[in-house]
Amino acid sequence: MQIQGYFDLRFEAVKEAFASLFEDPQQRGAALCVQVSGETVLDLWAGTADKDGSQAWTSDTLVNLFSCTKTFAAVAALQLVGEGKLDLDVPVARWWPEFAAAGKERVTLRQILSHRAGLPALRELLPAEVLYDWQRMTSALAAEAPWWTPGEAHGYAAITYGWLVGELLRRVDGRSPGTSIVARTARPLGLDFHIGLADNEFPRVAHVARAKGSFGDAAAQRLLKCMMSEPTALTTRAFANPPSILTSTNKPEWRRMEQPAANGHGGARALAGFYAGLLDGRLLEAELLNEMTREHSLGEDLTLLTRTRLGLGCMLDQPDVANATYGLGPKAFGHPGAGGSVGFADPERELAFGFVTNTLGPYVLMDPRAQKLARAVKDCLG
Repeated sequence: MQIQGYFDLRFEAVKEAFASLFEDPQQRGAALCVQVSGETVLDLWAGTADKDGSQAWTSDTLVNLFSCTKTFAAVAALQLVGEGKLDLDVPVARWWPEFAAAGKERVTLRQILSHRAGLPALRELLPAEVLYDWQRMTSALAAEAPWWTPGEAHGYAAITYGWLVGELLRRVDGRSPGTSIVARTARPLGLDFHIGLADNEFPRVAHVARAKGSFGDAAAQRLLKCMMSEPTALTTRAFANPPSILTSTNKPEWRRMEQPAANGHGGARALAGFYAGLLDGRLLEAELLNEMTREHSLGEDLTLLTRTRLGLGCMLDQPDVANATYGLGPKAFGHPGAGGSVGFADPERELAFGFVTNTLGPYVLMDPRAQKLARAVKDCLG
């Protein structure tokens, strides 16, 4: 497999680890970018981007980043907090009056960002096409009763997070959610990152497909079993209501919509650049970054059925939990995306890491491919 791009010779072992991913015949395309103290030490890509395996992955290939998008949304919201336009601890209903319905009158932005608001799913089954109807989805969430007393537990809001945070951005920032987030995060840093992709960018987007034959770890199997056997469970509703959530990744209407929980498009370079921008203070004041990366939720996640440790719009490292460590320092923070992509920062090493792939693995939190690469980076740093 021809590995393209650049690597600092100190990190040759990481390049070899990246190349070894392609020993798996199912691995189609991937990219890796690592910055240390603001300097790019690895920027690699390889494999194929299209459905048929005939189009090479290039330096500017885009891929659906799934939940890696959530941290970009959180940063945009926290910037508004810094500007005095939003508040972490004032009820959300101040800006979104309809949201106060069904016992949510005291739910705060802090609870939404840390997945404690009790709104990871909608109970009433919705038709597939409603996924693309912003008004229908936000109205349904405004009317929904929490699944638990807000603030008393946590459950990952896999996709509802995008409508909850996005609607607040829309109301307070006066722009569509994707426009607001990109203008506040990607544009100041010069990143090739999109929420709501223009049609003329479609030729650059990698086709995403699952690897076959692997059922992942115990956490992944628990989730799958629940979704197959309990259609009305919180977990099932979170991932499959509307039922189009899991089947839309390669569709034009999914790429065009602005769903800041799950449909940001970018590459490894955009992820590493974003986290480098957080580390060097270009996106958030230190006080807000500390708030974002402070532990807000820890323990059994009512949606993911595995142990999660969350800040505000980011997942915090759990060094002792195999499926929940980034593989570098214990202060690492970031966000994995479904199927293997991940962006994170390790502040102790001033390190920003981005890995993306169009070969979806079956894991719930961290993908072993990204963890292997991160461990190789750690070894090279000594």
